[in-house]
Amino acid sequence: MPSETIKLTAKFKLKETPKGLDYLFSVYREIVNFLISYTHENNITSFYRLKKETYKSLREGYPELPSHYIYTACQMATAVYKSYRKRKRKGKANGKPVFKKGVIMLDDHLFKLNLEKGVVKFSTPNGRIALEFYPAKYYKKFKGWKVGQAWLVKTPKGVFINVVFSKEVEIREPKAFVGVDLNENNVTLALPNGEFVQIITHEREIRTGYFVKRRKIQKKIRAGKKREELLQKYGERERNRLNDLYHKIANVIVEFAKRYGGIALEDLTEIRESIRYSAEMNGRLHRWSFHKLQSIIKYKAKLKSVRVVFVNPAFTSSLCPICGGKLSPNGHRVLKCSNCGFEADRDVVGSWNIRLKALKMWGVTVPPESPPMKTGGGKPTHYKINTLHTING
Repeated sequence: MPSETIKLTAKFKLKETPKGLDYLFSVYREIVNFLISYTHENNITSFYRLKKETYKSLREGYPELPSHYIYTACQMATAVYKSYRKRKRKGKANGKPVFKKGVIMLDDHLFKLNLEKGVVKFSTPNGRIALEFYPAKYYKKFKGWKVGQAWLVKTPKGVFINVVFSKEVEIREPKAFVGVDLNENNVTLALPNGEFVQIITHEREIRTGYFVKRRKIQKKIRAGKKREELLQKYGERERNRLNDLYHKIANVIVEFAKRYGGIALEDLTEIRESIRYSAEMNGRLHRWSFHKLQSIIKYKAKLKSVRVVFVNPAFTSSLCPICGGKLSPNGHRVLKCSNCGFEADRDVVGSWNIRLKALKMWGVTVPPESPPMKTGGGKPTHYKINTLHTING
């Protein structure tokens, strides 16, 4: 069976933060900003060129600093400058790029992690130091995984080390695909046996609720520390609640797909640039974290040896899955084909077409007519997500 690599990031909070780390954060930010200015002035996007032209002078300027900090600072600077150029082309950036965050990139020469003992060793200007950290949630599942890059992150809540773990997994050849149509408030699955399942997520209500809460805080409280703390608190609550929801949704999808071996998702990379609705709808689309949900589905599927493919989203909700004719609205969220008379919920149509596109992409001959639906009236079976108890499985 072919193998693929899974990469996941775990966050560990340090139990103590020596004063030497404050100096390290300050020096590293100073170096990264120097490198960003250099890339900006010379229009450099190549990490290798930046390192070649600046490494010697930086080593002379910071002789006490382990050399690999300069190496990772060059990586950080080129990444920041590339992001700045991309945003500037879209008219979303002005002035010069500046690195303000308390973040240090670490490679495998700068740190060593011991999960069992709960200790991480860092290279510093004063030598190697060992610091204890609090166990991260679900950290035991990373036992035996390969440790990659890491980031030392300074926040008001303390200093964290975010570590990337990787693992090779075998992916079996799929017998069939489960088509998955992601929406703001639900996820609809088209199963190969002709059944359709809809997971009601209520994500739109969750996001809208927190959005309204933040707007009220901004109106009632003037700019200051208290307002920022409240906005941060509710923003974190929203992220935690949605992250929990996404893991539950992914668990359900992968559980359905295990028997078939394949999941088909839409490639929604350009959805925000290609769709122009009202200001309210555009705002909702920008708050919708479909990419994060897809990423969680993808890695959970890999852990179960299930293959994930991405299909072109064009016309998935506008063409008839039976005859390929154009569909027209026929009542609330119902579409009807003017050619063959087929009628179904728009989410059913979307998930069905996604599954058919995956089959064609995989080289499977799709019959002129898809299998008949087993749900009455073209409506999917509802699946209650709040009945689940497994999270981050």
